[in-house]
Amino acid sequence: MSNLKELTKEAHTNAERQDFVKVLMSGKMHPDFYATYLWNQHKKYDILEALAGALGVFNNIPMNIRRKQAIEADFLELWKHEHQPTIVPSTTEYIERFKTIMSDVNALTAHVYVLHMGDLSGGQMIKKRIPGSGKMYEFDGDVLETKEAIRAQTNDDMAEEAKWMFESATQLFKEMMELDIEHYLEKTN
Repeated sequence: MSNLKELTKEAHTNAERQDFVKVLMSGKMHPDFYATYLWNQHKKYDILEALAGALGVFNNIPMNIRRKQAIEADFLELWKHEHQPTIVPSTTEYIERFKTIMSDVNALTAHVYVLHMGDLSGGQMIKKRIPGSGKMYEFDGDVLETKEAIRAQTNDDMAEEAKWMFESATQLFKEMMELDIEHYLEKTN
């Protein structure tokens, strides 16, 4: 049994405490702001899911947890501009990381553990508070069984990569808050 959850707890908690998460959970996020977040997430999931799929990381998971297409659908539902949203530096850094881990099943599994487990877990609360339909957080199948299947593929050797993932998420959240949020956040009276 892997201790990955305990080994990454501090980094996970730090990510959850970011101001962006508070805005995300507030129910007051402007659609453009959320779409910008989705655009950055889409870039990450695109490369992760392609490589993880090619190396069989998803083979023993009982339902389709791939999120790339659902993220794209959510983005297209919300983004009504001609130009593309901002890509923040942590997203570019995330993509660059794959040059060093692209054939490392353990590292890719750590990324799936952090991103997809988050969608299966906290994503269910987020779905109720975000603009749009939230297809990213809709799953067909037994969520608990799926989470157990992902956990079954983890081991303690994945801790450093999973911590890096949580730190990358923390950086994304900080960079999102550095954008022109006055433009993005809906005003409340």
